[in-house]
Amino acid sequence: MLSRKEHLAAFNRLLDIMDELREKCPWDKKQTLESLRHLTIEETYELGDAILDNDLVEVKKELGDLLLHIVFYAKIGSETNAFDIADVANSISDKLIHRHPHIYGDVEVKDEEEVKQNWEKLKLKEGKTSVLEGVPKSLPALVKASRIQEKVAGVGFDWEEPHQVFDKVKEEIFELEAEIEKGNTENIESEFGDVLFSLINYARFIKVNPENALEKTNKKFINRFQFLEKAAKKEGKALSDMTLAEMDVYWEKSKIYFK
Repeated sequence: MLSRKEHLAAFNRLLDIMDELREKCPWDKKQTLESLRHLTIEETYELGDAILDNDLVEVKKELGDLLLHIVFYAKIGSETNAFDIADVANSISDKLIHRHPHIYGDVEVKDEEEVKQNWEKLKLKEGKTSVLEGVPKSLPALVKASRIQEKVAGVGFDWEEPHQVFDKVKEEIFELEAEIEKGNTENIESEFGDVLFSLINYARFIKVNPENALEKTNKKFINRFQFLEKAAKKEGKALSDMTLAEMDVYWEKSKIYFK
């Protein structure tokens, strides 16, 4: 492993390169906080993919891309004296010290749940009027639901036992079925949302990350379906000309390889 001195030298090298690119590269000179935003979101998703694939080489590369974006934002901020990379680092350091009184103060905690609860209480003391203020509006709905539930649980608004949450899931499914029978489209959508919300909540109780779980299922389905396509092609068949029963034969075979 490299020493702390070598770590700092590597970071300093990146800062020097960023300074030079901002001064000399036509593309880098043109960028703004707004123009980089969608690229940062894309890089974050690419990092997420690499993590789910357990591709550590790609994780390293994607972390580098994100680090570049952080340095880039800080460089742009420094040009108007709004903030620089030192302000960014000191800001998060100050926050971590303040939000961890069980490490840097005299507060005692039993477990990670108490750490989360203290974190949310401290945020309210810092001036936030709602524990939900920290949930970004632009988060994908599934991730947002998960964060909302974590936030309110942090201040004690939560179920006591997993079976209670699962009972709620079943209750919401029953209500969805009732609205489907009535044929009320607006109510069906509302109840379907309630089912998803309750399932995401249950995932938290059984220690499952719903976003990761769904994405792994997405990947599994893609792999199985592409296996089906390739197998059919080898047989000289087109999926559009096959019956569902014929396709199911290949689908069952795909489960051997992609579980």
